[in-house]
Amino acid sequence: MSVHSLPERRAAEQPEGSTLAIMLTGIITLVAVMGIGRFSLTPQIPLMIGDGYLSLSSAGILAAMNYIGYLLGAIHVSKLKNNHAAYLKAGLTATVLVTLLSAVTGNFALQCLFRFISGVGGAWALIIVTSWTQLVLAGRQAPKRSAAVFTGPGIGIALTGVLAWAMACADFNSSQAWLIYGIAATVAAAVIFNRLPKTLASASGSAKPAPLNRNLKFLLAAYTLAGFGYILPATFLSQMAHGIFTHGHQAALFWPLFGLAAVAGVLLVIAFAARIATRPALAAAMIMQGVGVASVVFFHDAKGLLIATLLTGLGFLSIMQLSMRLAREVSSGAVARTVAVLTSGYATGQLIGPLVSSVSVTLFHSLQPALLLAAAGLALGGVVVLSGIKQE
Repeated sequence: MSVHSLPERRAAEQPEGSTLAIMLTGIITLVAVMGIGRFSLTPQIPLMIGDGYLSLSSAGILAAMNYIGYLLGAIHVSKLKNNHAAYLKAGLTATVLVTLLSAVTGNFALQCLFRFISGVGGAWALIIVTSWTQLVLAGRQAPKRSAAVFTGPGIGIALTGVLAWAMACADFNSSQAWLIYGIAATVAAAVIFNRLPKTLASASGSAKPAPLNRNLKFLLAAYTLAGFGYILPATFLSQMAHGIFTHGHQAALFWPLFGLAAVAGVLLVIAFAARIATRPALAAAMIMQGVGVASVVFFHDAKGLLIATLLTGLGFLSIMQLSMRLAREVSSGAVARTVAVLTSGYATGQLIGPLVSSVSVTLFHSLQPALLLAAAGLALGGVVVLSGIKQE
């Protein structure tokens, strides 16, 4: 999800404020652009289907538009030389704005446009704010607070999940729900907007890309599979829950649980960072997540959904953290360029996932074949990490 596309030297402007304030600025930015702006679509899918705006197949296309935008935004930032601070604020503003605008129309073409813009803006904001916080907090010897920034998407998902549950209890329609999400994103953005950096150092034009050695090629393959593997349950979890709990509001509880599990995964990596070897930990996390994705296919009840929610959530952000750490361990080149390549692979995997889901629904009238393929991809990714990457 993240790439340090800013230069690997400190930002020219040393920001004022405590390390806690910088960490919270990063977290709240990610809450707005990822947890709300990007992942509010998951609990919205069953509402939009119920309102007649989507089918299960077209929902995959709508999700894919977001990931196309994210991929293009990530590629753009990886090549950006100037104006990082301006793009950070533009990305945050655009994501909040289109979330609000989603409330005024159910038109499929416009919703696709909004999701695309949200993807581009989210990529700009996520990549630049994480790069900034990592550079500054590393310079201030605050590694745990640097790592804690990545809880932002999980906290945001938990927030959208709680809001989705409350709105389900109040029988809100999809337009009303979009408005609530937009207001929540606006509040989050307003809290931190003036705390974002006013200037950031320009990227060095002389920096050369890190060489894609054998280890990095295998890691790129595994990380691409990780992006493909997690995105189907992350996109359709709420819809699957509504298929099991057809009455009442229990279905709405699984999305906040996913967010809390994602936060727990980040905290576990932070807690055990000094005691675990990165390569086997990453492989185990991918295989564990694959088991979670497959569980909804093999157990057609709440038990399978609960296992999928917990295991997929635990692996969601921890796989990203461990992959970034392993990239640093096996690369002798510039970390920023290495992570840029990995992020493009991850984004490509995320894009392929919803397209595969649309094909699965069209051909088999079910998400199960796509979910099994996603689970197999995660397991294969774990095997690639274990067998393909060699550390001295």
